[in-house]
Amino acid sequence: MWNPAHLFMSPIDGTYANRSYGTLYWVLVITQFVYFFSSLLIMFQSLKTVHSLNQRKQLATAVVGIFVLTGFSVTDMLINVLLAPWLPVVPGLMSLGILLSDCCFVLAIYRYGAFDLISMAQRDIFEHMTTGIIVVDESGKVLEMNRGALPFVKSAKGEMFEMEKFLSPLQTQGEVYEFLYQYRHHPLDRLQTEITLPENSRHVSIQISPVLDNHKSLLGRVITFHDVTELRKLVDEMNRKNEALHERNLELVTIQEELFRLNQKLEQMAITDPLTGCYNRRYLMQQLEHELLLNMRYKIPFSVFLFDIDHFKMINDQYGHLVGDEVLRSTADIVRSKLRRTDILARYGGEEFTIYLPHTNREQAESLAARMMIAINENSVTAGADEVHVTISMGIVSEDGEELAFDDPKQYLRELFSRADTALYKAKHEGRNRMILAR
Repeated sequence: MWNPAHLFMSPIDGTYANRSYGTLYWVLVITQFVYFFSSLLIMFQSLKTVHSLNQRKQLATAVVGIFVLTGFSVTDMLINVLLAPWLPVVPGLMSLGILLSDCCFVLAIYRYGAFDLISMAQRDIFEHMTTGIIVVDESGKVLEMNRGALPFVKSAKGEMFEMEKFLSPLQTQGEVYEFLYQYRHHPLDRLQTEITLPENSRHVSIQISPVLDNHKSLLGRVITFHDVTELRKLVDEMNRKNEALHERNLELVTIQEELFRLNQKLEQMAITDPLTGCYNRRYLMQQLEHELLLNMRYKIPFSVFLFDIDHFKMINDQYGHLVGDEVLRSTADIVRSKLRRTDILARYGGEEFTIYLPHTNREQAESLAARMMIAINENSVTAGADEVHVTISMGIVSEDGEELAFDDPKQYLRELFSRADTALYKAKHEGRNRMILAR
């Protein structure tokens, strides 16, 4: 016994038959009583909260054991320690108390199944869970299986479970040969596949997990069967809805494309003349306001043509408006063929047309106008047995970018077209089929 400096006990007359107890002994006694009463307090609190009759009996038996141990400890201390000078020593009281309390503790454990209850609960859960489970050893022999596995597996305990034979009559999702290859040659891997039972078309997910020892050696496998029919139905339903949504999206895209084309067509109709395909006067004026600001800022030269078809009213009166319309279309096509992509041809009104020519000085404008007039003179429109030839009269305004300056672009445009119109009518007055450069 550990008795440093006789702090636990010290002999009287040189023998421990008569002894006195030191400080360490009383510290130990107090500590034991603290443990006893703490244990009792915890168990009494548990008795108030536990509703299971079996657990209440376990706790009550354990409380009795603690009371027995505490009672014998107190009796031993009273008779053999505190009253030792007056009473004879009674040996074995503490040992008897330990024996009787241990009997109570053993009774609490084994009679009321403190550990069996957990095992029974685990077994009950294993048997009644909806997921089917079978446990096989490394050779494939069935060691254990629950009720949930019975609808899927016909093998019994002690029989061999052959995965190839099991899967052969079933429909599988994915590559079954790859799954079987992994099952045979990679037993340490976790595997998963899905089968369809032919008798009721139920979908079952199969998962295989290895059971390993401490050295990572294979002891067996746990194979689980989980019915995923409802999940598969939800997935299939979601796929059908996604397909329907995809088709609707395609329809919406088609409608959007059609609307885009219609909008483009409407936009084109809003800015073009339907007869000749040229831009209309409103679009021309909007563009010119913007172009004039750029020309003034960057000193860009430009020219504007204003022309009409000579004696057009006579053509309408003699050959009719259909021939007149064809003359307008044909003249616009001839002029358009002579222009650049940056030039703007617009129908100004009636038989009058205007052309905006950026980056075009006076000499270039006169040269282009001459080529246009020659091409129009050489063109003809069939009117029954006759060939209708037309000429044009043209007024030209050319601006040098270096001298261009204005405050109001709209006012400047009015003045510019007034100058072009004056030059046009001067060309008509001088005999038509000619161009006049405005001053």
